Amino acid sequence: MANYYHGVSTRQVDTSVSTPVEADSGIAFVVGAAPVHTVGGPVNEPVMCYTYQEAVSAFGFSDDWEKYPLCEMIYSQFQLYGVAPVVLVNVLDPEKHKKPVAEQNYPVTDGKVYLPLEAIQASVTVKNNAAAEGQPGNYTAGTDYDTLYDGENLIVEVLEGGAIPANAGELTISFNAVDPAAVTKKEIIGGFDPNTKTNSGLELLDSVFPKYGIVADLVLAPGWSHDSEVAAIMSAKVQSINGVFEGKALCDIDTNDVRHYADAPAWKKKKNINSKYQLICWPLFKLGERVFHASVQAAGRMGLTDSDNGGCPAESPSNKLLQIDSAVLADGTEVLLDLQQANYLNSNGIVTALNFIGGYVLWGDETACFPADTDVKNYFICVSRMFGWVANSLVLTYWSKVDKKMTRRLIDSIVDSVNIWLNSLVAEEKLLGGRVEFREEENPVTSLMAGKATFHIFLTPPSPMRECEFVLEYDVEYVSAALTA
Repeated sequence: MANYYHGVSTRQVDTSVSTPVEADSGIAFVVGAAPVHTVGGPVNEPVMCYTYQEAVSAFGFSDDWEKYPLCEMIYSQFQLYGVAPVVLVNVLDPEKHKKPVAEQNYPVTDGKVYLPLEAIQASVTVKNNAAAEGQPGNYTAGTDYDTLYDGENLIVEVLEGGAIPANAGELTISFNAVDPAAVTKKEIIGGFDPNTKTNSGLELLDSVFPKYGIVADLVLAPGWSHDSEVAAIMSAKVQSINGVFEGKALCDIDTNDVRHYADAPAWKKKKNINSKYQLICWPLFKLGERVFHASVQAAGRMGLTDSDNGGCPAESPSNKLLQIDSAVLADGTEVLLDLQQANYLNSNGIVTALNFIGGYVLWGDETACFPADTDVKNYFICVSRMFGWVANSLVLTYWSKVDKKMTRRLIDSIVDSVNIWLNSLVAEEKLLGGRVEFREEENPVTSLMAGKATFHIFLTPPSPMRECEFVLEYDVEYVSAALTA
């Protein structure tokens, strides 16, 4: 009697075809130093930012990008390319990376003393040289003076009504200062601290998806990625993000070491930068007075190109406009590459900038594995990224199917939904073709009994038209047609 029912009822079942969840593309994960002491910002914590204001509020800002390369990324991504979001990790710890600055006299200009940006606000001490016996030897913050960060300085401002004389020509000040030079590549690489049970540096890449639910597929460490160990760790991290996703590591060639384009391939070989997961760039890029690592602008260009293609990396970032007006070395020497020289770099798997027709563009379709690896899905940037993007999207879409009853209906629903999605990518010209098959030889009974199903996906992303050749021939017939009666 428990199943007895009298009347009308309804029930719903799961849709047999799953709606695809497409992976994020062109989202940068960047590790470096920022002036977080100016805003009380985080240390070794991934922060996702969608706007310039949001990033500056979290990390502070300085135009001294040699000390604070995260600011370079913030400026490029938001101000030049308008690409969001970006995930930033600051490794500069004001509690650790600091040094004392000895007491000295500073001039007072219009009631203000200008200290360097590195000065730590809470550590500033203003000495009262005229203090009487038994009186406090230092002026009091908030009563006699106030401090605030503005531009590239920490300003000590004399307050009216305080004990500091209005006509004081100079003040004796001491303070602690952050020391960006104390940051080491070990801290950029990071790792797991068994004492605090926390990750740091590049190791925090695996924290992005659990924290924000996005896949950051472009990894950068501007100012450090020219180091062979840092580049190797970056490559290793993007091969298996969270154990299931993949991305690309954007690296730079050191322009202090490589001053001539012809020396770049030997440097690349020496540093063992030859992975399909790496992009290697040379030289530096410049806009006005601002100098950028090529990897930083390449990330912006890739993110913008992906955005123009509906968040899909199907198109190469090569031959797309950069926000630069010259290419330079670290000492400011301008680099002028002609087409043959730029192509020589490309033929060795090095991305560069070319000013040929229509302004400076990113120039190069190949990952760092070229020319040693000639598998098209590995060496073409856009083709390789498409394979990674499709793989990431499949993980996101079908994770919900894990641990469901493995029935024929479930298998057929996965095959059908993947084929529908691949067909939509073909219709959008993001793929030339694609299909999925559930092959008997790849799914023996023993595997099925163990709960493992294997789906074989065939896909062909479009290659970039790297070479366009026009064949011109003189046709004599036109002479006869035009000149004879």
